[in-house]
Amino acid sequence: MTQGAGQGPEVERTATLRDFRVPAYVHETGPYPQGAHSGETVPPVDEPEDYPEGYTPTERDLPVIKRGDTLHAAVGPASSPASQPTDGPGPLFVVGDVHGYLDELVSALQDKGLLDAAGNWCAGTARLWFLGDFTDRGPDGIGVIDLVMRLSAEAAAAGGYCKALMGNHELLLLGAKRFGDTPVNSGAGTATFQAAWLLNGGQKTDMDRLQDHHLQWMARLDAMEEVDGHLLVHSDTTAYLDYGDSIEAVNDTVRETITRNDADEVWDLFRKFTKRFSFRDEGGADHVRSLLDTYGGTRIVHGHSPIPYLLGEVGSEDGDDPAGPVVEGPHLYADGLAIAMDGGVTMAGKLLVQQLPLDV
Repeated sequence: MTQGAGQGPEVERTATLRDFRVPAYVHETGPYPQGAHSGETVPPVDEPEDYPEGYTPTERDLPVIKRGDTLHAAVGPASSPASQPTDGPGPLFVVGDVHGYLDELVSALQDKGLLDAAGNWCAGTARLWFLGDFTDRGPDGIGVIDLVMRLSAEAAAAGGYCKALMGNHELLLLGAKRFGDTPVNSGAGTATFQAAWLLNGGQKTDMDRLQDHHLQWMARLDAMEEVDGHLLVHSDTTAYLDYGDSIEAVNDTVRETITRNDADEVWDLFRKFTKRFSFRDEGGADHVRSLLDTYGGTRIVHGHSPIPYLLGEVGSEDGDDPAGPVVEGPHLYADGLAIAMDGGVTMAGKLLVQQLPLDV
């Protein structure tokens, strides 16, 4: 991995999560994979019967896996530049969760021929979609946002585009900045955005560099979009159905919720967007179909849940399995109706950039 300008030696990717401790908040259980805990046990509490099933972020979003223990992803040789059609829209690419790993992002985009050696857009009319979660856990979330904003302008000038969806970590950072330690009703106790942000990888350097134009950009992001028959979303959850019966309605409702600036409303939105694994287990394909039937498209493409957790392959925390699972590319599942794009960059995995349609 190359180091960004001004960065020091490479640091273990998950070290920052282990450094943060936020006491005196009610912790709630989530759908953590068996045997994949971070080594810190939190006594579970019973969820109220009327509380929606799924993770609520007053506990870490996912178990922390030490870098070097699992998921050594093989990175293939650089691809040739994206082919350019003579007319019509260019090729379509999607990017999984970045989580502040700017160097890995630049390298992955260069491998696909989307950026040149200087890090500038070189893909002409190609279309690029980011699926959300630009910040937290990794070293340079604001740098990632700055890059995406710059590429949006460069791609548009070349006849293509670079666009982005809102992930739960964008909501988390917005909430931490706007509401800080303001108590919110988590459904099973008191929580704050600040505490949840720290627990889930919030970086002080990102908060220090966060400016108004970053906040405005995040607040205007769409929650979902349909492109070439692909329904693009961040989270593998059916919670989008709570916000409208069309893509336009969902996006409008999400933006209006953020604009009203009510801490409890934004928390509820954030909490719902953190739910995961709705497409993985029994009935998962039916859940995908419910979204496709409502919003259109023939396949869902999402980030949010790292592929190793979807596969139930998280390796060993004690180093007995140094090879660990390898993520080579997107994961197609749910009767072929869902494509997972989070390769697990936060656990030494691969930051995925994939051209669609997916060849299977």
